[in-house]
Amino acid sequence: NLFLTFAKKASAFNSWFENAEEDLTDPVRCNSLEEIRALREAHDAFHSSLSSAQADFSQLPELDHQIKSFRVASNPYTWFTMEALEETWRNLQKIIKERELELQKEQCRQEENDKLRQEFAQHANAFHQWIQETRTYLLDGSCMVEESGTLKSQLEATKRKHQEIRAMRSQLKKTEDLGAAMEEALILDNKYTEHSTVGLAQQWDQLDQLGMHMQHNLEQQIQARNTTGVTEEALKEFSMMFKHFDKDKSGRLNHQKFKSCLRSLGYDLPMVEDGERDPEFEAILDTVDPNRDGHVSLQEYMAFMISRETENVKSSEEIERAFRALSSEGKPYMTKEELYQSLTREQADYCVSHMKPYVDGKGRELPTAFDYVEFTRSLFVN
Repeated sequence: NLFLTFAKKASAFNSWFENAEEDLTDPVRCNSLEEIRALREAHDAFHSSLSSAQADFSQLPELDHQIKSFRVASNPYTWFTMEALEETWRNLQKIIKERELELQKEQCRQEENDKLRQEFAQHANAFHQWIQETRTYLLDGSCMVEESGTLKSQLEATKRKHQEIRAMRSQLKKTEDLGAAMEEALILDNKYTEHSTVGLAQQWDQLDQLGMHMQHNLEQQIQARNTTGVTEEALKEFSMMFKHFDKDKSGRLNHQKFKSCLRSLGYDLPMVEDGERDPEFEAILDTVDPNRDGHVSLQEYMAFMISRETENVKSSEEIERAFRALSSEGKPYMTKEELYQSLTREQADYCVSHMKPYVDGKGRELPTAFDYVEFTRSLFVN
């Protein structure tokens, strides 16, 4: 009976030890603080179970002592000896201490990794917010004070903002360095941010390109104003209308939004059903989106509007010159008599009903004098 009891308890202890040894020697390699905390909780639970195992183990020496008092041969039911089991118990204590050291080391590593995650997230989130705010500043008309600011002041503000964009490259470098440190530490995820160094670098590059495009666009507008006669007010209206339809601040419009933008500017484009061809609009797309990538950028849009406005200005100037030639002594107005003498009755009736009375530089309204300059310019603006 003693042999059998010892054999059963020794076998049970050895089975428990083998399971414990497997768990205790499992490599400690975690990817987060949560994982190492779970391992430490499991180790604490194992510690709590040790008292029960030690109580079972403490019964074995007494059984072994009783067996040896009979001076009999080895136990026929087991090959385990008390000496081997005691060595196993001592080995267990050693493994437990090693495990505790490994867990403590991994805890420190994960705490450092978490600090690195938080530091990266702090820089990445702040940098991304700056990108969004700067992009909005460049694309949002209210930020550029377009209602009152001149094209020159807008260009100066855009240049300053673009210099800031270039200067912020150093902040991106700091984020990239932290990202490299995370890769070296084999940190594959970051719960504190959704941003990556690659994504932020791409967004910064796009913002840098946007800044250059905005500068070029404003320089283009200033050149158009200075050389073609397109008014600054018209250029502002074009820009503001584009930004009104650019709801997502992407700096480009799809074809449907572009068509709506043109309609808002007075283009009489026909309403067509889905799938139905629109030759007039397609002719415009041949100019602004010849490769049919599906979008019209601000730069493409402004170039198109300036070219169309330049045509209007030229036509307006031609008609204005014609009116001036018909007026006596090239005056900036025509009398009712001159209109009926120079034009058909139908044309003269139209001019008389649509032209505003001429007001001289002192604010005096001249009788029967009509302002053909204002009439011609408003006609082509509309």
